[in-house]
Amino acid sequence: MQLSILQKRHESPLAGHPGQEETLMLVKRDIYWSGMTQFIKYCVSTFQQCSRSKNTPHKKFGFLKPLPIPNGPWICLLMDLITQFPLSNSFDSILVIVDTFSKMAVFNPKMSSITSLDLAHLFIKNIFSKHGLPSSIVNDRGYLVASSFWTNLCQQLKISRDLSTAYRPETDGQTERVNQILEQYLWMYISYHQDDWNTWLPLSEFAYNSSDHSSTKQSPFSTVYGRDPHFDSVHITQDTPAGNLSSKIQSVQQDVQRELEVSINRFKRYSDNSRASPPIFNPGDMVWLSSKNIKSTIHTKKLSERWLGPFPILKKVSTHAYHLKPPSQWKSIHPFFHISLLEPVKTSKIPNRHQEPPPPIIIEEEEEWEVSQILDSNIKRGKLWYVVEWKGYSQDVERSTWEPTKNLKNCPELVKDFHSLYPDKPGHNSSRA
Repeated sequence: MQLSILQKRHESPLAGHPGQEETLMLVKRDIYWSGMTQFIKYCVSTFQQCSRSKNTPHKKFGFLKPLPIPNGPWICLLMDLITQFPLSNSFDSILVIVDTFSKMAVFNPKMSSITSLDLAHLFIKNIFSKHGLPSSIVNDRGYLVASSFWTNLCQQLKISRDLSTAYRPETDGQTERVNQILEQYLWMYISYHQDDWNTWLPLSEFAYNSSDHSSTKQSPFSTVYGRDPHFDSVHITQDTPAGNLSSKIQSVQQDVQRELEVSINRFKRYSDNSRASPPIFNPGDMVWLSSKNIKSTIHTKKLSERWLGPFPILKKVSTHAYHLKPPSQWKSIHPFFHISLLEPVKTSKIPNRHQEPPPPIIIEEEEEWEVSQILDSNIKRGKLWYVVEWKGYSQDVERSTWEPTKNLKNCPELVKDFHSLYPDKPGHNSSRA
């Protein structure tokens, strides 16, 4: 009775899934029962379809953890890949590499399909050959710091070195700001057809590195080389003696160190004003994952779900990041996520309450429903088939379907679990195909 009323006053298209207070007022117009307020607020707060589609009312979780200040230039680097550019000389993306100390940036045109080996070659050509090997490489995109990149890099250099790249789910905005400046520069100078942007990258790199940076009060050129670059021959002065230049570079870098500390502390105070203390998750806890950084084939981002899942926590990897267990189909997505992208799941304990199953997970431009478990197996016409229970339909046996082995290639662990529980059931060894 109560759930039926709630369905009419909250879930129906005429109600439109309003919030807790709005739903309560709609119900109060027609009926009242003891404990109604608590019941309705609890039901609305645990309704999964609402949780997936609505913004959270609280501040962003997790106080900012700035990157440590290195002792000099080209020790710690940030990497990012700006994608979805129109084709320009066969390139559609820009690899941005930023030195966190001097703020010097390097812009390289690439294809978005860049491999770890390509990335290693590019890194040797543009970074290692000029600045040597950094102690750390950080970014907020997991695929750019995969172990395969570091393996390829070490193989090309014929060195043995422990992995020191790092996936940082949330940096302190350094590459984002550089990306904005770069995109603005290109917009100013590219052609009407936008097919020549790669030819402007060398000049955009020069313009960026010759401008004073707000956090260092120096240009990246000055921080690294001890002087600003010349724009024309009129301003070329006599060479500075080597001893004086060395002292000047040392003095400049000491000033930069102090300015960075002041700037980082100021930025942290400003950022933390809009953040809340993060919740603590334990292994096994269920969380929603923000769809903010998950690529989808849905045409309009504004009309797509804001939260995906729910997914279980596997472990805590740092004070601000967790290792999730996403669907097995998400092979290209790094499973570590910053706390600001997670939201605790409020589970409904009301019996016989129907919840809409999660929508299909979008993978490589195809819809793929997630398998909950394998129920049975059999040989049909010489082929191995499995009875599949789909996630969200565990209470609906009629929705279980027979699927051929090829349809289960993305969930080998579930197939293995099934045969571990039922070793006598037909498996690959039983198939005559």
